[in-house]
Amino acid sequence: MLIITTMGFIIMLIALITMSLASIISKKTFMDREKNSPFECGFDPINSSRLPFSLQFFLIAVIFLIFDVEIALLLPMIMINKMSHIPTLLLTSFFFIIILLIGLYHEWNQGALNWKI
Repeated sequence: MLIITTMGFIIMLIALITMSLASIISKKTFMDREKNSPFECGFDPINSSRLPFSLQFFLIAVIFLIFDVEIALLLPMIMINKMSHIPTLLLTSFFFIIILLIGLYHEWNQGALNWKI
């Protein structure tokens, strides 16, 4: 146990020294208006180059990703059906689906599924 603790301490020390040296040696850049503005053939930009991003797209993508992963976890339960005790499998599947439905109800109740512009 002492060896693992010592090795962990040495690794953390090496990482800390490396990060400190990188911070000290790194080239410092100062932010100014010219470096942060987009390049338009040497002219000042007419409009902002940053377009506003709709948070609704991001929210729908996150909800899709969460439910997609949960369905991917639910599908192998069909294959486990032959190897598992049926009441335990049904209880686990029922509990998992209830969690999915509660999450869907919560998202619906919060208005995340309403597409309003």
